[in-house]
Amino acid sequence: MKKSESLSRRKGSPSTQDWAQAIQGLRQKGHDLQTILRIHGMARSTFYYHISRINSTDKYADIRKRIVDIFEAHHKRYGYRRVYMQLLNEGYLINHKTVQKLMAEMHLKSKVRKVKYKSYKGEVGRIAPNVLNRDFKAEKPYRKWATDVTEFKIEGKKAYLSPIIDMFNGEIISYTISDSPDLKMVMDMIKKAQNKVNITGELILHSDQGYHYQHKQYQMTLKKNGIIQSMSRKGNCLDNAVMENFFGIMKSELLYLKKFKSISEFKKELTEYIEYYNNERIKLKLKGKSPVKYRTLYT
Repeated sequence: MKKSESLSRRKGSPSTQDWAQAIQGLRQKGHDLQTILRIHGMARSTFYYHISRINSTDKYADIRKRIVDIFEAHHKRYGYRRVYMQLLNEGYLINHKTVQKLMAEMHLKSKVRKVKYKSYKGEVGRIAPNVLNRDFKAEKPYRKWATDVTEFKIEGKKAYLSPIIDMFNGEIISYTISDSPDLKMVMDMIKKAQNKVNITGELILHSDQGYHYQHKQYQMTLKKNGIIQSMSRKGNCLDNAVMENFFGIMKSELLYLKKFKSISEFKKELTEYIEYYNNERIKLKLKGKSPVKYRTLYT
């Protein structure tokens, strides 16, 4: 950091801009930017802000800083497409290819890895028919829901998530997190959904053939509330692709991005993630809106 010190001998201690310029010099010599920033304790957005001020000829200086802010605010989950949509939401007029180019120049790449699913054609359920029949499109909220249970294992302990997702906008309507995959977990989820949503029209709730959904108490609760039960064919996760897709996104953007110290820490961050997913995380197919924001445009 001698370069920064020489730049500021007449001013006393080096300024943040001096440090940024010195870091840029090290970066150009092949040093890893992220490592240097971590050692110095400087945020990536701060670095690019001061570099853009030094290089005043950069017409994208302000947009570069905003791109970094968006990227960091979403914990490096956004690729250029979502960053581009967020910029549009904020009123920036810019081409998506320009955003892609700027992010490449700044080495900003989503840390999320894609999850693929495979399945085979199975049998038709005996408890309830496959009413949904892979018709995942819903014209209105609260017309088609899906549910399932997924397991997490953190430091030798297990936790289970049981959510309901709305096919209209991908919103998580209700959910429970439990240490045991018992019937109570699913029934509590149904009760939360009932307390949150006033069901006034015909509603389908789709699931796989798990034992929870074959239980008489579950079936009677749906029937009592006028909810049509639908079940996937045996062993065919594509029949419940909407729910599987959410699990894939959530695990890629949360579970696989960091090492959790305890199951309690994971549960806390899972709760925060679902809140983020519903209210902040934009979807390209929802015209760059979050699930809740998109729903409010139609209700």
